[in-house]
Amino acid sequence: MRYDTQPVYMIGVAAQLCQVHPQTLRQYERLGLVVPARVGAKNRLYSERDILRVRRIQRLTQGLGVNLAGVEIILRLLDEMDESRKDMERQFEEYIEEAERRISQMTSNSTVPVRKDAKLLPVPNVKTGRRAEI
Repeated sequence: MRYDTQPVYMIGVAAQLCQVHPQTLRQYERLGLVVPARVGAKNRLYSERDILRVRRIQRLTQGLGVNLAGVEIILRLLDEMDESRKDMERQFEEYIEEAERRISQMTSNSTVPVRKDAKLLPVPNVKTGRRAEI
């Protein structure tokens, strides 16, 4: 398990780290803005990532005056952008591996002729995710 996603902070400690009241964290959870891990039926455990997310919510609401409905949309869009970035990175890594494989194949046997009608390198096939609805 990664360090930043490991649930370690009880709600009181998480509230202190974020400088908010524990009831605020409960409200954020009810709205689905933060989803802490559950231990048993009652105990919430927050990860470092949860703490950073609450701080982001605080910056949006207190610093920029965004209401919680707006925060929900902003966070969803940011999450989708992050997923798209990760997907593009994965697709680019696959493209690089395929290109390296083809180049290695071509250079390993220089006596094999290269077809003029064949593509030397793969054409990137970028697949985009679904479009966000607001």
